Amino acid sequence: MEPLLVLSVVLAIALVVAVATTFADRRTADRARDDARRAAARATDADRRLDAARRDLNLVIDLTGVGIVRVNADLRIELANTAAHALLDATPGSMVGRTAIEAFVDRRIEEIIAAARTDGSVASVASAGGEVTVRGADGPTVVVRARGASDGGAWVILEDVTELRRLQQIRAEFIDNLSHELRTPLTTISLLAETLSREAAAAGEAIPARMADRIAKIEVETGHIVQMVNELLDLSRIESGGAIVHLDDVDVAALAVASTERLRLFAERQGVRLHVDAAPDPGRVRGDEDRLGQVLVNLIHNAVKFSPDGGDVTVGVRREGDELIASVADDGMGIPRGSVGRVFERFYKVDRARVRGGGTGLGLSIARHVVEQHGGRIWVESEEGKGSVFSFALPVAEAHR
Repeated sequence: MEPLLVLSVVLAIALVVAVATTFADRRTADRARDDARRAAARATDADRRLDAARRDLNLVIDLTGVGIVRVNADLRIELANTAAHALLDATPGSMVGRTAIEAFVDRRIEEIIAAARTDGSVASVASAGGEVTVRGADGPTVVVRARGASDGGAWVILEDVTELRRLQQIRAEFIDNLSHELRTPLTTISLLAETLSREAAAAGEAIPARMADRIAKIEVETGHIVQMVNELLDLSRIESGGAIVHLDDVDVAALAVASTERLRLFAERQGVRLHVDAAPDPGRVRGDEDRLGQVLVNLIHNAVKFSPDGGDVTVGVRREGDELIASVADDGMGIPRGSVGRVFERFYKVDRARVRGGGTGLGLSIARHVVEQHGGRIWVESEEGKGSVFSFALPVAEAHR
């Protein structure tokens, strides 16, 4: 082939390749521009959706009845709803950008925010008894809760509980007044019933058996009413009492023995045997000995009521780590699974028809409040038909750790 022809063919091929490459590059560039435009459109759409979500979030936050404040990692406020401004008596919108101490003007609130960022969640309340007040003495009673956020900041919730506290106070005063008003006539009725019962017993066959039985029932039912009034008053005082005032160095093992002996006669009348299984020198706890004795008496009394004739109730005390654990076990009817989580509620009874000796439904609620006031916890393990074990744990006193 002629060299000139070969050169022409090569140039033609090169020209075709160049044109094809140019068209390919242009198509690639066009696709790239289209992809960029689509990406920009998607980004714009995402921004619009994000802005809409933020507006919706802000709207929902403003519609809630509680104050909501968002604090960033530098402890500066980046969001605060209308309710938060109102509770803090601040001009709407003035809190954003301020530090927590500038906004709340209370070092303790800054401290619970810092703790929430470390521990996850902290709660503190306002007004009396070492609580946090976010406004002056004449301002509302506000509960302040903080929860740490994943970015190092925190969410702060402020809730006005002024009306709730007022109603709680009214309830406590009502129960207190009612209890005192009922005690005098009930004491008189109880004494008269007891006198009638003794006279009926002394008279023997001179009193008809039906009348003697009715006198005995009056005495028993009056005792139940007196017990309810006393427990209502106890519960009201415990719920509104705050911290434990009388701190003793309590020997829980000895207290378990004393509480068991108090109820031994009652148990014998019911045909139930009482046992104490206390570890030697398990330690002591700091607290109110009378209140802790009340817890044990309530638990033992319940165990006896729910035990069958010939049954056994065992009171145990042992130490596990830095806790003393007291337990009361019975081999009675047990608790249905659906009721286990409710037995510590006030006035709740698992099955009134199966309770021997009556009851008010307040004993376990009182026990829960007393244990929690001592920094402890209380729980129950039960299987229907196989008995129950009520236990509570208290921190061991420092001197005995």
